[in-house]
Amino acid sequence: MAVLGKIRSRGALLMGIIGLGIFAFIAEEAVRSCESTRNNARQQVGEVLGEKIDVNDFQKLVDEYSEVIKMQQGAEALNDEQLNQVKDMVWNTFVQTKIVENEAEKLGLRVTDTEMQNVLKDGTNPMLLQTPFVNQQTGRFDASALQKFLAEYNTQKSANPQMARQYESIYKYWTFIEKTLRQQLLAQKYQSLLAHCILSNPVEAKMAFNEENQENQVELAAFPYSSIQDDKVQVTESDLKSKYDELKPRFQQYVESRDIKYVDVQVTPSQADKAALQKEFAGYAKELSAADDPANIVRKSSSLVNYTGVPVAKSAFPSDIAAKLDSMSVGQTTGVINSRMDNTLNVIRLISKQQLPDSVQYRQIQVGGATAAAAHKSADSIYAALNAGADFEAIAKKYGQTGQKTWITTQQYQGAPSMDNDTKNYINSLNTMSVNETKNIILPQGNIIVQVLDRKGLIEKYVAAVIKKSIVFSNDTYRMAYNKFSSFVSANQTADDIFKNAAKNGYKVQEAKDVTTSQHYLANIHGTRDALKWLFEAKEGEVSQMYPCGDNDHLLVAVLTKINHAGYRSLDDPQVKEIIKAEVLKDKKAEMLMAKLEGVNNLNAAKAKGGKVSNVSQITFAAPVFVTTTGASEPALSGAVYATAKGKFSSKPVKGNAGVYVFRIENKTMRPGKFDARAMEQKLRQKSMQYAANFMNELYIKADVVDNRYLFF
Repeated sequence: MAVLGKIRSRGALLMGIIGLGIFAFIAEEAVRSCESTRNNARQQVGEVLGEKIDVNDFQKLVDEYSEVIKMQQGAEALNDEQLNQVKDMVWNTFVQTKIVENEAEKLGLRVTDTEMQNVLKDGTNPMLLQTPFVNQQTGRFDASALQKFLAEYNTQKSANPQMARQYESIYKYWTFIEKTLRQQLLAQKYQSLLAHCILSNPVEAKMAFNEENQENQVELAAFPYSSIQDDKVQVTESDLKSKYDELKPRFQQYVESRDIKYVDVQVTPSQADKAALQKEFAGYAKELSAADDPANIVRKSSSLVNYTGVPVAKSAFPSDIAAKLDSMSVGQTTGVINSRMDNTLNVIRLISKQQLPDSVQYRQIQVGGATAAAAHKSADSIYAALNAGADFEAIAKKYGQTGQKTWITTQQYQGAPSMDNDTKNYINSLNTMSVNETKNIILPQGNIIVQVLDRKGLIEKYVAAVIKKSIVFSNDTYRMAYNKFSSFVSANQTADDIFKNAAKNGYKVQEAKDVTTSQHYLANIHGTRDALKWLFEAKEGEVSQMYPCGDNDHLLVAVLTKINHAGYRSLDDPQVKEIIKAEVLKDKKAEMLMAKLEGVNNLNAAKAKGGKVSNVSQITFAAPVFVTTTGASEPALSGAVYATAKGKFSSKPVKGNAGVYVFRIENKTMRPGKFDARAMEQKLRQKSMQYAANFMNELYIKADVVDNRYLFF
């Protein structure tokens, strides 16, 4: 009882302690929840119509599309520029697909399996023609070949997983094509539905025909705005404000952008670096000219041009090297050549030059055996039989081969990074054998019996050893540039200091406006993703750290000078104000010139007022006329001319883009050609569809797209 009494007497305190405990527990969970939400947000690449895509899912799409591109191009890897194109394509496809799917769902549009099958059966869709399932005889997609492949793939997955892995790349390629085809068909359905909302009629067609084909010849008097000096025109703040309100829709931006000023230092080779490289190349030239086999010297030099030792076309070499080959004699080694085209030093030794076929048709039988000696013996007997008139294909089938005819072209092997002696011997044999000649080529583990059937396209082929290396800076040169710029950045911590002292230290302040998160590089400099991440987290006036970037040859410091928020650019924006002022000046000059032309009703009077008179012909309503005297296209003038009768003087001056005009219609004629109402209506529908194609831009604006790719890529 005593204990209970003590508890009751301290009830309020106890309740407080319990309350604090519960609050602490709730607060801890809230913090964890907020932290989890922030972590999830950090993983979001972007958002469309409220649907988010995280970095892992986006990377999977990028990897998928990269494999497709590599398969289409036959490439092992993609460079940075190609990868950036892939990322942009994946992002744009994701955004457009989500937008179209959203609109299609509202309308009840979808792509059925039957529609997909119909497209496959038709076999003419351009995407299908990029697959391996094209019938070479018809040039159409072969749906049965696809079905056969898919059946084999499913069978091999359970029966032979190793074989299934070989099918995997083609299977993934097909699934990508199928997915993309469905997206494409849905978009086409939506666009087709939109197209049927746009109609034309014979009356509109006749008007459009006349507008395109009625030509006007006029005598024109032009009064350029440039004839009035800007300082003769008074522009007030109220004028600017009024014009800004009129043109405000022009200045709407839908995504945030940022302006920067920056100092970029590109490290370049010093004179000492160039001298050292010249000395190195003098040694290469001496070694190359004396070498029996230049392959080792070229490889040791880390040349940018590979050496295979087989004859190749001139196109196999860089253009600066190719330009030298014809003027060289066989066996000649050049001195050190400085190529400004690609900033390299070069040494060339021409080994051989001869006329050889660009394409060779051949067939072959590969001969193996339990031992190399057994293979050689079998090959000798086959070779003897063929020389005695035996049927090539029959012998090939006896050894489990087809002996089919095949073409090899120079293009197929001239880009090889290296070539072993056996392959070199094989290609040289094909290049030099005559038509119908058979050769027994001995290899370490067996033989290949080759027969040449045709030779086409004799061209000059070269064997040339080339040492080509970029003129690059040394580590010492980079270190000096780094230390100097680092000292500058450390000593100038504010934007004002950087702007004031850059030129004194030999640096140039540059400017980049309207940088957005969709850009891959800051100021068009490679390797600036960290700088971009800083930029979109910084505040106005902040100075970045120094960023080593580029291809390890740039140093960068940036200042965020302005944040341009999504919405309307204000009149205080210097770019906006400059545009508005130019428009106000044009308006006021037009008023002054039109007042000057008050009462003018013929060209002589206009000329007396200072008009520049000229004859202008072939003016139509459908196209803006270009006025040579003012150097501008003038749509308003085309409309006024079309509306004025033959022989009449313009009822009032025309305000144009570059001046004020008055004119007299000298003649009106129709171009040759008969009016075809049906063809003209179709043309109008196509033109309307081009205008309607802007629907995607309108839908994009309303989709609340968020692009955070800069954080990850």
